[in-house]
Amino acid sequence: MSEVKKVLKRSEVPAELTWDLSIVFKTDQEFEEAFKSLQGQAHSFKKYQGTLKQGPKKLLAAVQVLLDIYRQTEKVYVYASMKNDQDTTNSRYQGMFSRTQAMVAQLEGEMSWFDPELMDLGQKKVANYLIQEPKLKEYSHMLTDILRFADHTLSSVEEKLLASMGDIFEAPEDIFSILDDADLEFEDVTDEKGDQVELTDSTYSQLIQSVDRDVREQAFNKLYTVYHQFLRTFAKTLGSHVHIQNFSAKTRNYASARQAALNKNNIPESVYDNLVDTVHQHLDLLQRYVKLRQKILQLPDLSMYDLYTPLTGKPELNYTFEEGKKIALKALSVLGSDYVAKVQEMFDNRYIDVVANKGKRGGAYSGGSYDTPPYILLNWNDDLDSLYTLVHEMGHSIHSQLTKQNQPYQYGDYSIFVAEIASTTNENLLTAYLLEHETDPVVRAYVLNYYLDGFKGTVYRQTQFAEFEQWLHEKDAAGQPLTADELSAKYLKINQKYYGQEVGSTPQIADEWARIPHFYYDFYVYQYATGFAAATTLSNNILDDRPEDTTAYLNYLRSGSSDYSVNIMKNAGVDMTQVEYLESAFAIFEQRLKELEKILVN
Repeated sequence: MSEVKKVLKRSEVPAELTWDLSIVFKTDQEFEEAFKSLQGQAHSFKKYQGTLKQGPKKLLAAVQVLLDIYRQTEKVYVYASMKNDQDTTNSRYQGMFSRTQAMVAQLEGEMSWFDPELMDLGQKKVANYLIQEPKLKEYSHMLTDILRFADHTLSSVEEKLLASMGDIFEAPEDIFSILDDADLEFEDVTDEKGDQVELTDSTYSQLIQSVDRDVREQAFNKLYTVYHQFLRTFAKTLGSHVHIQNFSAKTRNYASARQAALNKNNIPESVYDNLVDTVHQHLDLLQRYVKLRQKILQLPDLSMYDLYTPLTGKPELNYTFEEGKKIALKALSVLGSDYVAKVQEMFDNRYIDVVANKGKRGGAYSGGSYDTPPYILLNWNDDLDSLYTLVHEMGHSIHSQLTKQNQPYQYGDYSIFVAEIASTTNENLLTAYLLEHETDPVVRAYVLNYYLDGFKGTVYRQTQFAEFEQWLHEKDAAGQPLTADELSAKYLKINQKYYGQEVGSTPQIADEWARIPHFYYDFYVYQYATGFAAATTLSNNILDDRPEDTTAYLNYLRSGSSDYSVNIMKNAGVDMTQVEYLESAFAIFEQRLKELEKILVN
């Protein structure tokens, strides 16, 4: 009998494939000292309460101390969260992260008086302060943005109460994370070679792409069998999260949780509605692609577990991490030598946690703070998906680097809305690079298929999630319970609309909502879709080799939060309040679908 392939323990992973968090804090003891120092500083910030009306210098002093505390807090939070993410079964770091979350909630409570007190000054007085104290001008956009929330801000006492409950409000997401990452156990899957593969979130993403349908079906069924066993728990957890978001929105005088979420970045709700409406108008392209998949795979029927395997079978497109790094550098070279140097810095200094290990958080992300490197968490699988994930997260990381180098701390971050544009532009540049350098029809078809699958997963799938997420909040807001049966029934109905009645009716997919962490991120997912579409336009501009377009793109990466997201993207060349960028993306999808059809069918 073949030996079961086990996932490495954290202690078994080679050091060069792990991130070096000693750059943040040399030791856990140094972290503890910073943790303790923060607690005292936040309490001392209260001495500024009631002083803002005393003049612009008092406001300046309060702003500077406030930002300094936030800056230190972010560094502490990043260390604790990443220590936890590298092994969620490690009780020591679970405890460290839990303590940090609780402290952050307490800090926010201690400092929550600032926004209401600033709003009490009013726009006119703050404008006068900016004239009287020149040093305040560097905080002008930040202060103006705070004043924008005047109608949605409560009294100082109420704000402190809500802020102090932050860790309680985050409980549903934390429960989901522990259950999903640490507690669920799945049966092993027999792969194409007859080997037993331990089924995890990471290995599932590989197994579902297998060219062997039996392997795909095994992985799919064994995964969803376990999720179905805990479906009521997941429903209660997700329902609690949605209820909290609706409660918060109502408390702050918003018409809906969606309005509250989009208003954080001053995004018009029409951007969300335009996305859903435009995707609905192009569902025929998705279903055309699905039908091509069934024809090429020569399947009597098509199930949801057949939507991820390559149409042409896997050519020799396996990459070690070292090989992936070289390709990433070449694909991103169109962005200039400074950009490439920053990518190389990421590779040379252990800013990336590369491979999966037992208990490691699934998926991938780019993380860090203003005073830390822009770390990347990966679960590298030696495949094309891993390569795309690398350049995707690298887009976030270099965005962070350029922002921090060109913006002061108060503007040294950026909204999620623009973040996904940077990452998916990198993906589009990688696709263009591969299509330019691959002449073998089999390999070319594989890359086209991969692009179309990426579009399906980013534009169509994330919009599907967005549609479901909006339904969740509307149903809860109407006072109707979110039971497991209703969640699965609605999810299946939407799935059928997107993929067609036959394919979309695969029974187990009704429970997919239970394993999607992004439903805990408050109307986050739509930004993947809008970001991908905007990135299509931007990457085409860059590849046209017009220096002014590349400069405009790099200026967007340098902008941080110095202006509102929609304005930043207009300056970069994309008006996201209109539908043209979406139509452009679907035109590219259809063009590449036609090319794939020509290779495979004609």
